[in-house]
Amino acid sequence: MSDASDLARKVLETEASAILGLVPQLDDHFDRALDLLHGCHGRVVVTGMGKSGIIAHKLSATLSSTGTASIFLHAAEAVHGDLGVIQSDDVVVALSYSGETDEILRLIEAIRRIGAKLIAITGHRQSTLGQAADATLGCEVREEACPMNLAPTASTTAALALGDALAMALARRKDFRAEHFANLHPGGRIGRKLMRVEALMQTGRAIPRVTPTTSMPDVIHEMSDKRLGMTCVIDADERLLGVVTDGDLRRHMTPGSNLLERTASHVMTHGAVTIGRQMLAVEALRVMEQRKITSVVVVDDHGAVEGVVHLHDLWHTQMF
Repeated sequence: MSDASDLARKVLETEASAILGLVPQLDDHFDRALDLLHGCHGRVVVTGMGKSGIIAHKLSATLSSTGTASIFLHAAEAVHGDLGVIQSDDVVVALSYSGETDEILRLIEAIRRIGAKLIAITGHRQSTLGQAADATLGCEVREEACPMNLAPTASTTAALALGDALAMALARRKDFRAEHFANLHPGGRIGRKLMRVEALMQTGRAIPRVTPTTSMPDVIHEMSDKRLGMTCVIDADERLLGVVTDGDLRRHMTPGSNLLERTASHVMTHGAVTIGRQMLAVEALRVMEQRKITSVVVVDDHGAVEGVVHLHDLWHTQMF
């Protein structure tokens, strides 16, 4: 193995060790920080300088995407006019491995004057920042992954992991679920994977529907007009009795069948596949693939028709 590969292995082992080293550092300050974030009535303002600032930016983005209003504040810009971002009902999370970063320390007095709460993420609990904070999360590492032990590497990885742990614990405390995540990620693959059937189904006048006594010419007209390759057969209370599909028509188009003289009740398939409106779209796709059907009816708890999902509706999401 080359020297470069040996170094790469050493870097990964050092950073993995740094993350594992955070576990024994967790104490009641973590719970205190979680309480402050959960009780925050304003926004979570995350700040840092240099590499710590980059980690702070990522933590802010993670909080925002998991249900906590958060913004990133550049520590240097804060003391040059951006302090107005911080309000009294905010919680400030400050990242500084040394705990003595000048730009961060210059914020402390202003934060106290404004009345916001302060959470520190630092490698030195006894630093100025660590002692000034309402809750101090330690992220001390034994060494950097840098061969010269200079460039922030293991320390920033540790801060990133600790920030993730805090964000995930907060999301759990807030009972943040998949449907909430989907609402905050409407675009991209994540949003599509978490999309609910109710966001895609055909509703209202777009639903093909007939009664059991509807004549077959009218059934065929309804199917052709709504262009879903099927129609629901419903009773007077809109409850689903069955469906008539293109396949049903083909099966009944035999010599002497007199198809056009029949009604929907004679042709429909009983026991149609149904789903609920809260089902994930990907699950609806799986149902359709397993049953080899192109449309599935969405019903409520009483069996009343609420919509129809067609395979084309799923194609438009670029889900597959």
